Amino acid sequence: MENFKWSTVDLVDETTAFINHKTEEERETLRESNGIDIKETWENIVKVTEVIVSQKGEEHIGKKEGTYVTLSVPTLDPYDQEGLEMFEESIIRTLQKLHKKESLEKVLIIGLGNRTITPDAVGPMTIEQLHNQDELIQDRCMIYAPGVTAQTGYETSEFVKALADRIKPSLIIAIDALATNSSERLCKTVQITNTGIQPGAGVGNARKEISLETMGCPVTAIGLPTVVDGPVLITDAIDTMFKYISAQISEGKSPSQALSVSAYTPNEDTKIQTEALMPIFGDWVKWDKEERLQLFQEVLTGQQRLFVTPKNIDDWLSAYINMLSSVCTRWISNA
Repeated sequence: MENFKWSTVDLVDETTAFINHKTEEERETLRESNGIDIKETWENIVKVTEVIVSQKGEEHIGKKEGTYVTLSVPTLDPYDQEGLEMFEESIIRTLQKLHKKESLEKVLIIGLGNRTITPDAVGPMTIEQLHNQDELIQDRCMIYAPGVTAQTGYETSEFVKALADRIKPSLIIAIDALATNSSERLCKTVQITNTGIQPGAGVGNARKEISLETMGCPVTAIGLPTVVDGPVLITDAIDTMFKYISAQISEGKSPSQALSVSAYTPNEDTKIQTEALMPIFGDWVKWDKEERLQLFQEVLTGQQRLFVTPKNIDDWLSAYINMLSSVCTRWISNA
């Protein structure tokens, strides 16, 4: 199967280089030979994955040199106030760590995305919320939502560059929606990086990047995955089915099977029973998830592309607008 490039990957921990290096030994080899350092920790319920890409590691991982921090709460839902508060604290700590050597006296906060499309509205609507915050952050920040090229006819980066040239900020913060390669991570993950952002890259509509190189000042991107591609959903469903059947085979007629009353929940640790499933599904049971995803991407080439978002995206959006506006206010006010 040829190496087919359907779209770029927004989240650094969904790159092939990351996926193929899970153990400590593999990651040590990755760091020494390719200049990519990966660290995983937990803060309460928040999984924190820090990936530092050196100049040497850029080509290997397909991401720019810099620091990428991915924060995930696998059990999060938009009504979990306690979980959202823990998530918020972790995001603030990450921003503080990432910018401990930088001045925050004049910050330009940009909300990227289309205000009229709900999954893409997290940036503009966070800006609206910030306009209603206390005067302290407005005194120290310029807050702006430039819209998208389809609305304005101009590249978003040109708007941001014009503002940056005029007000000369010490830092630009860009808030945007992302795409993910895992339906389980929809709206449960935030990525923060000091490498900037290329709007639309994850959905195959890449625009000019907003970064230190193009803006003339540091750019930090805060991204929230709100959509997943159609082939990803198919791949996830098949992977879940394989794990479900494997779990049934493993459990057999054990007492726990008779007591089970809830729907099956996928578990990363569940092993697919390859030998048992091959007579039913054939050799492709032995393929890893990334190979199956690539197959569906190839098969669906030329078809109308579908991006899917959770049915309760309005609730997720409301939760994140409040959280991200609070993050910016608290972090910048206390800097």
